[in-house]
Amino acid sequence: MEVNETVLEVGLTGGIASGKTTVRACFERRGIPTLDTDQVVHALYGPGTDVTKEVVAHFGPTVIGADGSIDRKALGNIVFDNENERRVLETIVHHHVFDSVKLFFSRIREQGKQNVAVVDAALMIETGSFKQYDRIVVVYCESDLQKMRLMDRDGIDEKSAEDRVNLQMPLDEKRKLADYVIDTSGNRSETFSRASNVIDRLQEEAING
Repeated sequence: MEVNETVLEVGLTGGIASGKTTVRACFERRGIPTLDTDQVVHALYGPGTDVTKEVVAHFGPTVIGADGSIDRKALGNIVFDNENERRVLETIVHHHVFDSVKLFFSRIREQGKQNVAVVDAALMIETGSFKQYDRIVVVYCESDLQKMRLMDRDGIDEKSAEDRVNLQMPLDEKRKLADYVIDTSGNRSETFSRASNVIDRLQEEAING
């Protein structure tokens, strides 16, 4: 089996309602493999998993849903404005996510077909895991637009949207750590064009080393 050791490992991050999902879709459209860590966490929170058992043991039975999986909304209500509880949750979950990321990149190298692969993780800068990637791409839009998108997406009021945005590291701060920034302030077509330009540059870097 051919093993490609030259895969450029890219971290894709941003903030809530910043347009990260749209940008990831652009990578996928260009044939670049991606891993959505939110989906990884969803699987970890499934019925009977070790993570689910640990979460329930600490946070109590109110965070378990009718199907035996973690009720992420109920859990979110507990950790939303409680930094200590949020850190406990991160300790339980994040090393499992890191293992999934390592396995993802390992499989891409083993397949030997791709020279760029992307992991989408909202909190990679906050957790420090951004340091393990070869390149960091930050998805960005102005905070007012971010809040407006969040209000539309989740059907919440301005105060609630502002609270959620303020809970995260400001996108302006994340931009400082980026190798590439993709501005999603325009329409979908403009975002895809900007993302495509970044993809071209990443592929060129992967080829030229």
